[in-house]
Amino acid sequence: MRIKYTISIVFFVALVIIEKENNIISRVSDKLTLKQTPQTPLQPSSFSHILPKHNASITPLKNDSAFTLMKRRLENYSEHQEVMTRGRKHILLLATTRTGSSFVGEFFNQQGDNMFYLFEPLWHVEKMLTLDTGGTNATASAKAYRNVLQQLLLCDFSQLESFIDPLPVDHITTALFRRESSSSLCEESVCSPFVKGVFERYHCKSRRCGPLNLTMASLSCLQKEHRAIKSVRVRQLETLRPLAEDPRLDVKFIQLVRDPRAVLASRMVAFAAKYKNWKEWASGGDIPIDDDEVRKLKGNCDNIKMSAEIGLRRPQWLRGRYMLVRYEDIARFPMRKAAEMYRFAGIPFTPQVKSWILKNTQASKDTSGVYSTQKNSSEQVEKWRFSIPFKIAQVVQKVCGPTLKLFGYKFVSSEEMLTDKSVSLIENKVFNVL
Repeated sequence: MRIKYTISIVFFVALVIIEKENNIISRVSDKLTLKQTPQTPLQPSSFSHILPKHNASITPLKNDSAFTLMKRRLENYSEHQEVMTRGRKHILLLATTRTGSSFVGEFFNQQGDNMFYLFEPLWHVEKMLTLDTGGTNATASAKAYRNVLQQLLLCDFSQLESFIDPLPVDHITTALFRRESSSSLCEESVCSPFVKGVFERYHCKSRRCGPLNLTMASLSCLQKEHRAIKSVRVRQLETLRPLAEDPRLDVKFIQLVRDPRAVLASRMVAFAAKYKNWKEWASGGDIPIDDDEVRKLKGNCDNIKMSAEIGLRRPQWLRGRYMLVRYEDIARFPMRKAAEMYRFAGIPFTPQVKSWILKNTQASKDTSGVYSTQKNSSEQVEKWRFSIPFKIAQVVQKVCGPTLKLFGYKFVSSEEMLTDKSVSLIENKVFNVL
């Protein structure tokens, strides 16, 4: 009798465990499913044959006995726990435009099958929150950026999805910004069947894929060992403190900086329409120091400096989580600096990444376009000195002086000094001393 009672109790406990496991799986599934009303001109019928690829290990086994089902789910739960605690890293590469962030982001994009990399997902958030005046509300955008980044590092695309325009249909979108810049979003497991007649602006270059299924992207992300995101839209490092304190994440922040004079020179070429005033000032006439464009330049420099100062002070929440890297150092010593970044992130520096760096830091002039990641990196360091007038360099030095000093960039006192290649404008400076 006692044996029968014991068996009954064991079986009852097993059923309780199964029920709890069902609840855990249900909660995880709910986080990956966002129910939204279609608000897009694309017809849902166009995507009816694109179905998410499910992981076979969590497919319900209807014909199994209760014991077998319990056993398999417990095994799956153990595997899930192991994946969550085996050293997964989350990397945020923070920069501003024209600092070489696309190039440096490739250091992680080229890592291979164990890295899920996203290129500028906050582009959608910024676009949605942009005001009629052309700017964004700093407080609102900072909160939105933080929340979206946090969910993406957890492989949850639901918040990002709500910012994509047009709104995805059944979690399928043709409009994800620069999808082709993320090898993770162009892998075979995320490549849905090609849909004839459906235009996708940012389509994969490596294979012919149909519109991006964000549920498939989430599943792929969950299966990767590490995750990295590159963004030029976070103004203040302090706003990301909740990510560093989230026990589900092991976030490493890499802040990429560049000489503000070089950044401005590059923007005047890449974004000519937005920098018309600067181009006119370069041609002749005095530069009004109180102009909105000059104030904007100062604001950008101040934000970069404030973030770096917080990181270099190493407060408790950033201890071991912050690294400052100058673009100039990466351009001159790409392999060494890439190895340092990987060591900081706690990720093996693979031969695949090394091969990409060798190939893409010795490119010819024919392949080095404005937006290209193929550069002759040593030449890029000095190139700006011959395209920016001395008087504009002087204005940058005046409004961004503290920023230049913090990062070890030397001031120029004459046109001759600016264009004299024998005079280095980069101090030998060591950051990130633990």
